Amino acid sequence: MNEANAEHAVCAFASQGATDAPRSVPSAMRHAFDGLAAAVLDDQGAVVQWTETAQDLTGFPAEEVCGRPVQKLMADLPDDLRGVTEIPESGQARLRHQRGDTVDVTFRTTKVESSAEILVLAAPTHHVADHEQGAALLRALSAQNRITIALHDTDLTTVQTNATAGNLDGRPVAPGARLCDVLCTEDAESLEAVLRQVLATGVPVVRKNLQVSWRHDPVRQHVLSLSAFRLEDAQGRPTGVAALYIDSADDLRARRHLDLAREVAQQVGESLDVVRTAQDLADVLVPAFGDLAAVDLAHAVFDGEEPEKQLGGKDMGNAALAPATAAWPAGIKRGDSIPPLPDHPLLRSVRHGETVIFARDDFIALVSDPQMVEYLVPKGAHSVLVAPLHARGLTLGAISAWRCGRSDPFTEDEADLLRQIASRGALAVDNARRYTREHKAAVALQQLLLPPATTDTPAAETAGVYLPAGGRAGTSGDWYDAIALPSLRLALVAGDVVGHGIPASATMGRLRTAIQTLADLELEPDELLTRLADLVQRLASETPLGDDDAGATCLYAVYDPVTRRCTIASAGHPPPALVRPDGTAEVVAISPGPPLAIGGLPYETTTIDIEPGSVLALYTDGLVEHRDRDIDHGQERLTNALATSCRPNRPLVETGRTLLADLTDQAPRDDATLLLARTRAIPAEDTAHWEIPADPAAVSQAREWITCQLTTWGLQDLLFTTELIASELVTNAIRYGRAPAELRLIRHDVLVCEVTDSSSSWPRLRRAHTTDEGGRGLFIVAQLAERWGCRPGQNRKTIWSEQPIGRPR
Repeated sequence: MNEANAEHAVCAFASQGATDAPRSVPSAMRHAFDGLAAAVLDDQGAVVQWTETAQDLTGFPAEEVCGRPVQKLMADLPDDLRGVTEIPESGQARLRHQRGDTVDVTFRTTKVESSAEILVLAAPTHHVADHEQGAALLRALSAQNRITIALHDTDLTTVQTNATAGNLDGRPVAPGARLCDVLCTEDAESLEAVLRQVLATGVPVVRKNLQVSWRHDPVRQHVLSLSAFRLEDAQGRPTGVAALYIDSADDLRARRHLDLAREVAQQVGESLDVVRTAQDLADVLVPAFGDLAAVDLAHAVFDGEEPEKQLGGKDMGNAALAPATAAWPAGIKRGDSIPPLPDHPLLRSVRHGETVIFARDDFIALVSDPQMVEYLVPKGAHSVLVAPLHARGLTLGAISAWRCGRSDPFTEDEADLLRQIASRGALAVDNARRYTREHKAAVALQQLLLPPATTDTPAAETAGVYLPAGGRAGTSGDWYDAIALPSLRLALVAGDVVGHGIPASATMGRLRTAIQTLADLELEPDELLTRLADLVQRLASETPLGDDDAGATCLYAVYDPVTRRCTIASAGHPPPALVRPDGTAEVVAISPGPPLAIGGLPYETTTIDIEPGSVLALYTDGLVEHRDRDIDHGQERLTNALATSCRPNRPLVETGRTLLADLTDQAPRDDATLLLARTRAIPAEDTAHWEIPADPAAVSQAREWITCQLTTWGLQDLLFTTELIASELVTNAIRYGRAPAELRLIRHDVLVCEVTDSSSSWPRLRRAHTTDEGGRGLFIVAQLAERWGCRPGQNRKTIWSEQPIGRPR
């Protein structure tokens, strides 16, 4: 009989007694003994004495039976009793009942001392069978080593028990002992409270799990399954409690192993960070599996690379410790390399993928150095279980679990369990390693495609900061740019490509290149976004995944430091924020157009005046969108943070990093990009402006203006070339353009000469033939200027040239 079946039988019998009183234990025993009939026979077999119980059994009164042979009471003499001359000591017989039926009885006989008379005791056979089966059950239960039966009286003193030195706490339990003599005081009081409840209510307790400690060994915990029911006398009065204690350590251990395997499946692998995954693996083992746990990984795994085929101590470093606050030895520190260990068969087994149990003596024999033992073995540790982390043909590292103090040493079953845990954990670590490699490649590509973090131009000082997404998201296609334009203007760009990973970074690089090319054409912001949207649609048609994976948003702004005005257009991108010199901040109200993947709709421009010293902030949605708040709330937080952080004497790059750290989550789901531009202005004394009359004589007048202004500025070395450039441009404006026309000079680190007319016809540089009378004007301008170009406008165009100041061309 095993423990589970025994407990089930007793519990079922107890439960039946709690609900069906006539069949309770005391009631059954009362039937067995109250129905015991007694009679005395003489040496001839005649009845000489007849008890009331005998009358209850047969229905015959004493006067009808006494003096008659006992054979007259038998309805059917068994074969084994036929022909015998003496009454046997025991047997079974069938007696007649007064009402006409029969009663099967089991009897025993014994001679009366100093007499020839014989005492006969008989009871119904089925009562005797029940009694014998019950006795056999109790004998079987009492013989089980891991089952302890105890009978307690109403004071909960032990009356009878089968507890021996081998099945309770290693010490015999004598009758008269109390639970506090065996268990720790707190555990004894808790158990007595349960037994008192059973004694008071009569409701049995079935398979209640308890964790107890023996009084002589209070440190070690034991798990018992308790079943208890009340004992009653013939009148139904409580006489005590019968308790059945079963050692359920194996069952609990099996359940804990299943729970641990489930915890590993649920908790390990949630993160795609190598160190976080290793820490999750260590945390799940403590304290459920061991007192201490450490995860060591190959150095290459931390960087996402594949480890060497043969790993030694110097090739690995500690990735996780649990608990981190434990008193780890000096040789085990997070991030440190594992010191090399001498060659040993156990270490070779670990390298070959086996899980190995080391006792403390085994480890001492392994290192052969007492100082190394103190350096590497946690204090009080007596057993360590080491399992390699092997996945996809790679040995990534190893996991070590330690047990200290009075805890049990590791077993082979636990080694099998750790092998399974290590296998699952290794897959999670390898997934994190592979993600780390891809994430690093995507981030490196993203960083290479982004512009320099800071720029310094006549229009503005800029600083850009970028934070890649964390966790499983991977990098996306967020970018920023600051593009210096002719005439000292500055283009500011922020964009966000749909998707994540290397494809998004590659698309971002293509769009950034396209914007720089279109910016060189000096298109208006709305026209530039329209052409960029056409490009995105062409890219989408080349993408097998469809349009949604090639979409993007973009904000394009052009700031002119001469006019101090900024023109902005948006393709589905969040609006910029503006911090004025007085410290006030606001979100710029713009009219956003559709994202770049949606063509056929126009874009609108918004023009605002910006004071010098203002900070214009362009950003992507990863900075203002979060799990717990919408974009409006995010923009409000951004403007408040900008108003607080943007101080004139604070470097913009420092401000940007602070804002990015304060406004993003620890592991953001999306990339976050922030571009800050502190605007400047060209002083009025560094510009000159004239209206050109529609008269060929205005060319000589323009040369006079140039001579006067450059002399005032002290730029006589540029006088000759600037006069020639201005002459050619003014001549073309008068000859081929329409009035009104303007001439403007701008002085900074370059001298800008601009001629604007009201014609939208585009000039074309060509090489004139020897016999041609014209066509040489732009060629002369191209030869004299460092660079030149044409800027379209609404019903007008501007041809400009630049010459360096203070340095040779």
